[in-house]
Amino acid sequence: MSGLSPRAARTRTALVAAGFDLLAAKPIDALTIDEVVAAAGVAKGSFFNHFADKHAFAGAIAGVVRQELEDEITAINQGIDNPVARIANGMWVCAEFVIHHPKRTAVLLRASGNITARSHPLNRGVSRDFDDAGTLGLISAQAARTGVLFWVGLCQALMASGLDPGMDPPTLRQRAQDMVWLGLTGLGVDPARVTDLARGCHRTP
Repeated sequence: MSGLSPRAARTRTALVAAGFDLLAAKPIDALTIDEVVAAAGVAKGSFFNHFADKHAFAGAIAGVVRQELEDEITAINQGIDNPVARIANGMWVCAEFVIHHPKRTAVLLRASGNITARSHPLNRGVSRDFDDAGTLGLISAQAARTGVLFWVGLCQALMASGLDPGMDPPTLRQRAQDMVWLGLTGLGVDPARVTDLARGCHRTP
């Protein structure tokens, strides 16, 4: 928002804040722009000064949450040389994110759009990990080609299951362990290495 005037920045901030609350309750297709501007306390015309339509609005909000998630994954993976361990850590971070930030998780899942695409800027980190794993022969050729979509989809499914009524943190962590194991073996990782990676997040090489 560095290029916005103070007034425009306040308007955008109010819209995004309202969007978080509204998208935590229902998907973007169930929302109207009138609801958004009413919740934000701004004029309807102001909405279109910042967003082309409500789907662009939802995408911008989802991007904020996804960047928070990416930042946590990047921090956990500092000093981790093994790309497969970095890939596994991404799923472990997703599990903890939904436990500690259920509202933001709901917003991400309801507005993620094409964030599953390998070409999406927010997938640069996981794409590099898959490229490195493929170059080192740690995953199958099929995984090197399509593994990013597969893995991001698994992470989203895990996060969605974490929002199920009655889901508790121990059960979700066990589910994450199972999904890391199933996911890594599906990528063609040597089963002898998978068991250790499925036990929990790796913070050291």
